Amino acid sequence: MGEIALDTSVPHSARIYDYLLGGKDNFEADRAAAGHITKGSPNLPVSMRANRLFMARMAGRVARVHGIRQFLDIGTGLPTAPNLHEVVQKVDPAARVVYIDNDPIVLVHARALLTSTPQGRAAYLDADLADADTIMRSPEVHDTLDLKQPVLVSLIAMLHFVVDDDRVHAVIRRLMGPLAPGSMLAISTLTADSAPAEVARGVAGYRAQGIPARARTRGQVEALFDGLELLDPGVCPVHRWHPEPDQPGPDDDKVFVYGGVAVKR
Repeated sequence: MGEIALDTSVPHSARIYDYLLGGKDNFEADRAAAGHITKGSPNLPVSMRANRLFMARMAGRVARVHGIRQFLDIGTGLPTAPNLHEVVQKVDPAARVVYIDNDPIVLVHARALLTSTPQGRAAYLDADLADADTIMRSPEVHDTLDLKQPVLVSLIAMLHFVVDDDRVHAVIRRLMGPLAPGSMLAISTLTADSAPAEVARGVAGYRAQGIPARARTRGQVEALFDGLELLDPGVCPVHRWHPEPDQPGPDDDKVFVYGGVAVKR
C-alpha cells in the first residue's frame, strides 16, 4: 500500500467512534477528544451503539427482503464486527461490497474488510465523500459492482460531519444518478430532536476538537432523500427502524441518530 501518512496527534472522527464502541484502533488524542465530547454528551456512546445495530439490521433487511446484492459503503470507518459484507453474505454468499473511506488508519486495516466469501467480493477504495464523481468512475466500483443492477449506497454516521446541506444534496445526486432503478440509499445522521441540550453540547465538543459537525431535524433528514421513495417506517430514530423483537432498545432520549432507507424508482 506504500507509505501511509498517519498523524496520531490529531483526533479523527472514525477513531473517536471506534473508541466509544470499545475498539482498540485509536490513539491518545482520540481518547482525550472522546472524553471531552462525552463529558457534555454522556449518552453519545448509546447512540453510537444503536447506530451500529441499525447498520446491521438495515443491511440484512435490504438483502433479505428487497433482494439487494450490491453495496457501496461510504465512510466505512474502522472494521467492527459484524462488517457490512459479513451481514449481507450471510443472506447471499455472492453479495458484493465496495468500502470507501479516507482515514489512513482505515486503509491500514482494510484487509479486515476484505475477507469476502469465495462466491462474493469485497473491495476497498481510499477516497473522500466529496469526490463522488471519482468514486463512481473508479475501477474498484466498476470491477466489483454491476451498475446496471440495483446497488445500495450506505452513508452511515457520515453526513453530520458535512455541515452544508447544498453540498450533501449535490453529493447524493452524483452518487445515485448513475445507479439503476431499484437502487437504494441508506442514511443515518445526528439529530437534536430527541435531546436538544445534550446534542448541542456534543456538537460543540466535536467542533472544539477541530471536527465540523451539525445536527439535523427530521424534516432536514427527510429532505436528503429528495427524489427517492422512503421505505417504511420512513425517517425515525435508528433504534426504532425495524427493531429486532429480542433486542430491547434504549430510551428515546438517549438516541440522537435518525435513520432511513429509500429506493430509486
